[in-house]
Parts: sequence; structure tokens; C-alpha cells
Amino acid sequence: MGPKVLNRKTQYRKDSLSLAGAVALGTGVMIGAGIFALLGQVAELAGAWFPYIFLIGAVISAFSAYSYIKVSNAHPSAGGIAMILTRAYGETTVAAAAAVLMALSMVINESLVARTFGSYTMQLFDVTDREFWVPFLGVALLAVAFIVNISGNKVIGKSSQLMAILKVGGIVIFALGGLAVSHLTADDIWPVQSLQDYSPAGYVGAIALSILAYKGFTTITNSGGEITHPHRNVGRAIVISLLICTVVYLLVAFSVAANLPVPQIVAAKNYSLAEAARPAFGSNGLYFTVAIAIIATVSGVIASIFAVSRMTAMLTEMKLIPHSHFGMPGSIQKHMLVYALVVAFILTIFFDLSRIASMGAIFYLVMDMMVHWGVLRKLRAEVKASAAILVTALVLDAIVLGALIWVKASVDMTVVIVSVIGMIAVFSGEFAYLKWRRPSM
Repeated sequence: MGPKVLNRKTQYRKDSLSLAGAVALGTGVMIGAGIFALLGQVAELAGAWFPYIFLIGAVISAFSAYSYIKVSNAHPSAGGIAMILTRAYGETTVAAAAAVLMALSMVINESLVARTFGSYTMQLFDVTDREFWVPFLGVALLAVAFIVNISGNKVIGKSSQLMAILKVGGIVIFALGGLAVSHLTADDIWPVQSLQDYSPAGYVGAIALSILAYKGFTTITNSGGEITHPHRNVGRAIVISLLICTVVYLLVAFSVAANLPVPQIVAAKNYSLAEAARPAFGSNGLYFTVAIAIIATVSGVIASIFAVSRMTAMLTEMKLIPHSHFGMPGSIQKHMLVYALVVAFILTIFFDLSRIASMGAIFYLVMDMMVHWGVLRKLRAEVKASAAILVTALVLDAIVLGALIWVKASVDMTVVIVSVIGMIAVFSGEFAYLKWRRPSM
């Protein structure tokens, strides 16, 4: 049994991802899940102020990225977040459970993007049974992304860079074109809607969802051991990705706000960009927007699966999570692709976009707070991090997490219950596994 496990060890290829490839991976996840999947969800909670919610989310994400950049620059690793957590907490239940929460949030993100792919693709067809076809198309996308991922890093890197260029260029064309035909006014830039029209918890909950649109920068952290000149390029790639996505999100958000009133954005929240293209560009604009959405969501899923397989493979090799190959050939990394895909299939089939997004945000924010706390208590001096920035990141995460839970508890308690049960299962499962494994250590 021992030799088989060793032979199946994950193959990490040093210097197999360039700076441009790392930026493409980060933007691939962020733009795929962000503007297409979450714009309508954010508008539902924040009304006409939703463009500024994305800006605030970018600022908070920048504070969050600080911990990852400081530690990853000092210790780049192909299992970046797992490495940060084990350095901060040791090989403990806390470290293992937090890493699993991150992995789950990444798998949830794959389901979010997959359903978004289905929602946008269905705008091209006049069918009534959308409740079947949206998850069906989402599952089909996940299967295609799996095939691309088992083809190796070079295929992923090249496809990610090409798709990143196409989708960012296409989205910018959509945004600038929409702004040009909309006759943007001062009221579109600074809404007349009173801030009191929506609850404070609603605004902060919207910020929590917008943060989910930026969390793709962690895919770069998880591939640190494979990026060229990682001690400087990991941080550069994260900063560049966040800047690109912030500009793109703001352009698109203002374009949609100028072409559609908030009630219509909310009514079409699962495909709001496609809906905004109708009055702005007509049917040709609709086809163009759906094509860009398909490119963005496909690249988003490919990049996300790539990252989660690296991270979970690292956790397996660190013996922080159990693993069985069930007779499958190939490396541990390919096995983890299969396991992640099965979970993503289930989520895509049984949960709608709103619930998937909320659960992903809750898991991610809890994990993110544990990273900041660990860096603050154990690694701050070693990586020369600022205590003030770490504390600010912790406080901001706590505020938006609390608001999101408050909002969801009032309208959809199922999301909160499932999230809590999931976290209890992760922590208790890790506690039992590590306790069982220790006698053989």
C-alpha cells in the first residue's frame, strides 16, 4: 500500500506558470464568478448603489490579500493556503479544517460559475424547461473543464491566457459600448436613491457577496510553487489581478445601471448582463454578451478546478485529509479533480445561484479570518507584516460575515443551517481523522 501512495504523488512543475499565466488564472476565476454571477445578487441587496459595493469589496479584498501576499512571498508553495495555515497553527484540526473550508468554497465557486454558464447560454434559446437545462449545461461545463485540467499545466496556461484576453476585451467592449449608447448622466454615477431605502445589513451583506467576486486571487497563492520567480511574482500577480478585475467590474456595473432600472436587474439577476444588452445593442448585442459570458464562465471553471486540485492534493500529501484512489490510475491531483467534480455536480444540480453564492461567501470569510488571525499571532514578525493591516482585515471580514448571516437568516434560513452543519462536519471530521492518524505518526 505504501509504495502505491508514493507512486501516485502529485507532480508539481516548478516554473510552469509565468506571471502572465498566473494573472490569467486569477482573473479567470474572478471575472468568471464575479460580474456575471453576482452583479444581480448584489443589486438585489444594495439597489442603485451596487457599483460602489463592488468598489468597497475590492478595498476589503485588498486588505485580505495582504496576509496571503506577505506569507506567499516568503514561502511560495503549490498548496499556498494550506502552507499558511500549517505554519500558523501547526498540523492541527484548526489548520486542516480551515484549509478544507477554503477548498469547499472553491468547489462552491465552480458550481456558481457552472450555473451562471447555464443561465446565460439559455438566453439563446426559447425554451420553457429552464430548471432542467440550466443545471444540465452547468454539469456539462464541469465535465469539459475536468478534461482540460487533466491535460496538464501547459494546456491550462495557454487556454487561460487566451480566454482571459478574449473575455476581458469583450467585457470592456460591452461596458464602453453600453455607456456610450446609454447617455450616462450624473444620476447614474451618483444615484438619487436614498441610502435608507435598503437596510444597513443589506448593504454589508451585498459587500460580502462582492468579496466572493474577488476571492479568485487565492488561486494564485495555491499555485505559488509553480510560478516563475515566485518570491516576487506571486504578490505581483495578485495585485495585477485585483486591479484588472476592479476596473472591469466598475465599468460593467455602471454600464448595466445606465441601461436597466434596478427592478429589471433584480428580475434578471441570474443573467443581468444579457438583459442589459437587449435595450443597449439589440439581438446582436445579446449574442455578443452571451458569447463573452460563456468564455468567462468556461475559463473560470477551468481555473478554479486547477487551483482546488492543487490545494487538496497538497493537503493529502501533508496527511491533513484522508485519501483513497478507489482503483483510479494517475496522481493524487487527478484523483482530487474527480472528488471535487462530484461535489460540484451535486451543488450545481440541487442549489440555485443565490444559495450557492451565500454558502461560498460564508465558508470563505470564516477561513479568511482564520488566516489573518494565524498570521497576526504566529507569523507577523517572520514575514514582516503590519499588525494594523491584519487587524483591519479581521474586523472588516467579521462585519461583512455577520451582516450576510443576518440577512440570510431573515430570508433563507436554510443557507445558514446548511453552512453551519457543513462547518461542524468539517471540524469534527478533521478532529476525528487527525486523532486517528496520530498514533502512527
